[in-house]
Amino acid sequence: MYLTMAKSTTVKLNDGREIPVLGLGTYARQGKSDECRLSVESAISCGYRHIDTASFYNNEDEVGLGINNMIKEGVVTREEVFLTTKLWNDQHEEAKVVPALEESLKKLGLSYVDLYLIHWPLATNADGSSSDIDYLETWRGMEKCKELGLAKSIGVSNFNLQQLERLLSNCKVIPVVNQVEANPNLTQKKLLEYCKSKKIVLTAYTPLGSMPEIRDRTKAPPAPTMDDPILTAMAKKYNKVTTQIVLRYLIDCGMVAIPKSVTPARIAQNIDIFDFALTPEEVKKIDEFNADFRVVAVAVWKDHKNFPF
Repeated sequence: MYLTMAKSTTVKLNDGREIPVLGLGTYARQGKSDECRLSVESAISCGYRHIDTASFYNNEDEVGLGINNMIKEGVVTREEVFLTTKLWNDQHEEAKVVPALEESLKKLGLSYVDLYLIHWPLATNADGSSSDIDYLETWRGMEKCKELGLAKSIGVSNFNLQQLERLLSNCKVIPVVNQVEANPNLTQKKLLEYCKSKKIVLTAYTPLGSMPEIRDRTKAPPAPTMDDPILTAMAKKYNKVTTQIVLRYLIDCGMVAIPKSVTPARIAQNIDIFDFALTPEEVKKIDEFNADFRVVAVAVWKDHKNFPF
């Protein structure tokens, strides 16, 4: 059941809190000075109430500054912004989890985050080499973060179905979210249905998949592209563009989507998807693009015992 909230909408988490179904992703391999802060301010100004960052992105200070600037200007209150950050792989030891979040909060300039995620189910040492720390140990640290009020909700990212099953059999607090790559080339149907059955929200990063330019186009499926005829026809029908059709598709499938952009016009365009919905037939048509293709394959960790793919 989606609830209207300004230009955005929310879905209820299994702990009773609500998460906006469209958020701003902030990951960037390289960024100009102030680019992240400006994108956060632009997003909040045009109706976003969900911002996604991570310790690994090295931009929590900019994200926090953007949020705090909008609070100071009276555009939003802290309570109106749903902020997610993530624990990096080299902080998986139970005793390190709370201090890692405290460090993130210091950078953000905030007293709590709305959602704290284990970024990956695999642990590494500070030098990037594999560590044997079990994510069940890490989760105990995450539960402590929630208990202390440093994170209102806790969840995971990049966990596969088997890893989720194991976690659910060995936890006190059920994760509210599993954030994974999902898009027309990677529809994640089996994982999505499992998460729905356990009242876990699936959040889609890289929601446009290989539609924009990616590093290795030669390995990407041939469709859909930005001007794909199937998506173009739907866009014309609803007076939208193809990227809006894809974002709406993910939401109509029951996911949360966090597209990344630093362009104000594109940021505003991405959230302008709440005045229409795709038909079940149109959703099925987009499903047919699935090729189980990952843009974020992270093959560097393929030999780790907890590599999820």
